[in-house]
Amino acid sequence: MPSDNLTIIIPMAGYGTRLRPHTWSKPKPLVSAGGQTFLAHVLDFIAPAADPKKTEVVFIVGHLGEQVPPYMEAHHPDAHAHYLVQKEMKGQSHAIAMAREFLHGPTLIIFPDTLITDDLAALRQEPADAVIWVKPVEDPRRFGVVVTDADGYVTGLVEKPDTMEHNLAIVGYYYFKRGEDLLAAIDRQLQHDMKTKGEYFIADAIGLMLKDGLHLRAQPVDVWLDIGLPETLLETNRYLLEHGRDNSAEQPARPGVEIVPPVFIHPEARITGSRVGPHVAIGAGCHVEDSRIADSVLESGARVRNARLSGSLIGQRASVEGVDGIINVGDDSTVKGPSQANR
Repeated sequence: MPSDNLTIIIPMAGYGTRLRPHTWSKPKPLVSAGGQTFLAHVLDFIAPAADPKKTEVVFIVGHLGEQVPPYMEAHHPDAHAHYLVQKEMKGQSHAIAMAREFLHGPTLIIFPDTLITDDLAALRQEPADAVIWVKPVEDPRRFGVVVTDADGYVTGLVEKPDTMEHNLAIVGYYYFKRGEDLLAAIDRQLQHDMKTKGEYFIADAIGLMLKDGLHLRAQPVDVWLDIGLPETLLETNRYLLEHGRDNSAEQPARPGVEIVPPVFIHPEARITGSRVGPHVAIGAGCHVEDSRIADSVLESGARVRNARLSGSLIGQRASVEGVDGIINVGDDSTVKGPSQANR
């Protein structure tokens, strides 16, 4: 980056419908995996590239967005955070344009239901005008992809191509040395009503910039995680526990409790007479009693009793009793199995 000043735009105004019931009560980035919210993982990832004193973080919020400011104040009080409300869901570029007063100089655009592994601090020496992060995929027909030249510079973007020729899928992270150039392209896009499938996508604005001579480098990543679906959230939870979030070695001895790594168990969680793990994340204030749990996420305050769970997502303060199998239950819900229902 040409300077230490940085603007980070985080669009998160969507409804997260594919992750319901959890997104009925909170924005998708505030759903947990690996022992903390997904938004916290994203902010941890970008921290090496962002001096808190010289970084502006702009959230574009919508559905349930009023939860984001108190969350940031409680967990990331040093962030210079701003909040803008997208009242109409017109697409990515429409959301980014709302942050026009902040779109100047080095700018990161990050969609916070996605996490990658890369060294963002290397952007300080970035030779290109912009960077787009991509991941090689087996079947590119389900994704937006980039077309590159022999040097790895982007010559075009294609939404859900018909062929397998270009397999570098766009993951949802973008860097521009000059945010004002991106804004100018978005304004042209909006002015000429350039939409794809009825929405203003950032890919179309970037297409305009490429025609104007933008040097956009494609940066491949090895790991691309997301929480768009229950199954991908569980996959992400497994990865996070296997790569740094496992705290099984810190767990105190509990009579009658078996811990199978990797797991994350919050120190304020209570576990009795149970087997926990592998790949289980248990939040603060949870209570697990006489249960067997594997490959699951229990958000803060959840209670599980006399259950056998795997591949399950248990929302905040939810109560699950007497269930055997897979369950996906949202915040403040109660589920009882057949043997418990009439008690």
